[in-house]
Amino acid sequence: MEDLLESVKKVHFIGIGGSGMFPIVQILKEKGYIISGSDNNESDIVRLARENGIEVLMEQEKENIKDKDLIIYTSAILEDNEELVAAKKSNIKTIERNDFLKYFTQKYNNSICVCGTHGKTTTTSMLTQIFVENGCDPTAIIGGKLDLIKGYSCLGKTQTLICEACEYKDHFLKLHVDTAVVLNIDNDHLEYFKNIDNLKKSFTKFCEKASRLVVYNGDDKNTKEAVRGIAVKKISFGYSNDNDYFAADISINGISTQFSVYRKKELVLKDVVINIPGKHNVLNALAAIVVSLENEVSKEGILDSLKTFKGAKRRFELVGVLNGITVLDDYAHHPSEIKATLLALKGCGFKKIWVVHQPFTFSRTKMLKEEFKNALNLADSVIITEILGSREKNEYGISGKDLADVLDNGIYIKEQEDAKKYILEHAQEGEVVITMGCGDIYKCAKMIVYGKY
Repeated sequence: MEDLLESVKKVHFIGIGGSGMFPIVQILKEKGYIISGSDNNESDIVRLARENGIEVLMEQEKENIKDKDLIIYTSAILEDNEELVAAKKSNIKTIERNDFLKYFTQKYNNSICVCGTHGKTTTTSMLTQIFVENGCDPTAIIGGKLDLIKGYSCLGKTQTLICEACEYKDHFLKLHVDTAVVLNIDNDHLEYFKNIDNLKKSFTKFCEKASRLVVYNGDDKNTKEAVRGIAVKKISFGYSNDNDYFAADISINGISTQFSVYRKKELVLKDVVINIPGKHNVLNALAAIVVSLENEVSKEGILDSLKTFKGAKRRFELVGVLNGITVLDDYAHHPSEIKATLLALKGCGFKKIWVVHQPFTFSRTKMLKEEFKNALNLADSVIITEILGSREKNEYGISGKDLADVLDNGIYIKEQEDAKKYILEHAQEGEVVITMGCGDIYKCAKMIVYGKY
């Protein structure tokens, strides 16, 4: 990293509003670099950047990179992006975000990397909160905002790094890994991996990089197969008492869940309380507990931090209540995540569940359409907006309407503004509306509650 940042003062980010980019933005700003960036979409992250005194441009033009010493770009940027083309033709150091993380993670000798198809941000956030509040002084890179650290990252003074590791296009294989945490492996990014076997092979390669420890979900068949044969120390977690650590005595009360943790049938932690809904979050918490115990965090400290943990932003987040209608927002964009969130919501006692879902990428929507149908049908009424293509062009011949048409109670409303109007005209007191997707559908939730984004 020293070589990469040698003689660098001004760093420009192409796609600065990405949740994977902004942790790096905050870390480099804290280190004293002059930061600028560009994006093509106003967002909460762009707003946060400006609040932190960072210049963000909405016109992505080649003039934006003039006088910069380093260009960092996200993989979501298309190859014909004017800034990216100009950067690669220039003498300016230009690096993709994941290659930068490769350099960054090599600086730490206790790099804890959290991977999995679902739950990465929540688990990474839990770990960060536990470590920060218990004096471990970690550096953290999270794919969501954690209120405790007032952003997406923090820069500690120790050799401990907590890092969210994404499998998309094998990006996590670039990271330096001491402890690998594998939450689950599910069908996703099939436009790249083609099938689940290739996906599992990538997770195996990731775990083979771990120098110290692999913590894995022993209840998940795909995960167990992926870690089989890994030589480094392994610790399993799950609900089954066949695991090294398992959760039992689970009691769910609204958004609060209480459980106990056993190690080889010996009680380790009693009355663990997490105030984020859903049984799936018990497993996320359990993974965080195992890693924390292995890093000698006190049991009392773990219990206290988990009890006060309120979740990362856009993870079952309460946006507000309007006329007795509760409005939530969630990052869920894969059928398994949608299913888990809606099952948790069903236990909260609302009269009716409304979903406003923004599908993300044409390939995922096309390849997993049947799974999306089954998951979204758990809601009472579903509004589907247009698909956010992001890094893709629509070579799959699919639209949001195609997904809405296969749902039991689905309706296609292309624009968020019109979806907001429909909700305000039809939702009733005692009902809940949840916006779902990893794009900018959270804007719709804010428009419903506050009238504007």
